[in-house]
Amino acid sequence: MRRKPTAEAPLPATVRKIRAAVYTRKSSEEGLDMEFNSLDAQRDACEAYITSQRSEGWVLVPDRYDDGGVSGGTLERPALRRLLADIERGLLDVIVCYKLDRLSRALMDFAKLVEIFDANNVTFVSITQSFNTTTSMGRLTLNILLSFAQFERELIGERIRDKVAASRARGIWMGGFVPLGYDAKDRKLLVNEAEAALVRRIFEGFVETESGTKLVQALRAEGATSKRGRTFTKSDIYRVLSNRTYLGEAMHKGKSYLGEHAAIVPQEMWDAAHALLKISPRTRANRTRCQTPSLLRGLIFGSDGRAMSPTHARGRRGQQYRYYVSQSVLKGSA
Repeated sequence: MRRKPTAEAPLPATVRKIRAAVYTRKSSEEGLDMEFNSLDAQRDACEAYITSQRSEGWVLVPDRYDDGGVSGGTLERPALRRLLADIERGLLDVIVCYKLDRLSRALMDFAKLVEIFDANNVTFVSITQSFNTTTSMGRLTLNILLSFAQFERELIGERIRDKVAASRARGIWMGGFVPLGYDAKDRKLLVNEAEAALVRRIFEGFVETESGTKLVQALRAEGATSKRGRTFTKSDIYRVLSNRTYLGEAMHKGKSYLGEHAAIVPQEMWDAAHALLKISPRTRANRTRCQTPSLLRGLIFGSDGRAMSPTHARGRRGQQYRYYVSQSVLKGSA
């Protein structure tokens, strides 16, 4: 039968009160229904340690934090969550456990707990392993453990980056925003025929108009929208035109690899669009204006006998008005 705690004498007025909480954990539920179980044994040992530190001001808090039948490989434990909540509310000063693995079996999870403890000026003690962060030796040991935790995090990061790079090199889709023209299923890109037709329409329209602005106007007039249901902008157009996914390629760190997915845009169409993209937008706009038919060019003349030049202006509603201006007006000599 579990012993009852004895009454404790009050602390001397000169000793600062240190609120100590006991945390216990048992992985399996076996034996938890016994009158005296593993959790009780852990608690008795921890309470005895707290009593031995009474001269230092340690006082056991009445709340119990016992996780029975819960793995130490996760931080999602009811009693542990309550313990952390009380720590963040400033109700505790030191956490006492029987062994470090009662708190966590995973080094990285342990490092996360330490961050929470440090942020709230809480220390902890493992009574069977001489691990006590209230002492300089305990803090040194803690720093060594945290260094290994950081090393483990970096190793995991390197493995993930290497895996992503290897998968990209094999053309495997590694997630992220699914581009217009495709659907993602089972980590693969599958062609969405309706959207694929729109992608080809964008490439063909850009080659035809040589203008992102005119293409946007045409797409809006047609009621076409992006994958998220928004009207197209020039940025959307240029993003589509620059996405090598449509050639059936996978990109990683500026390098392209043959992808597992099917291409949407033929190489010839891609090359034609990118030949235009190499030309500055202003040059393309001027070239487009030069191609606009002016039926009276070279047929009407001003009072000075010089041919009038075609030009245009826009009204308040965006409508375009075409007219001819004399060379004298253009040069400011009229």
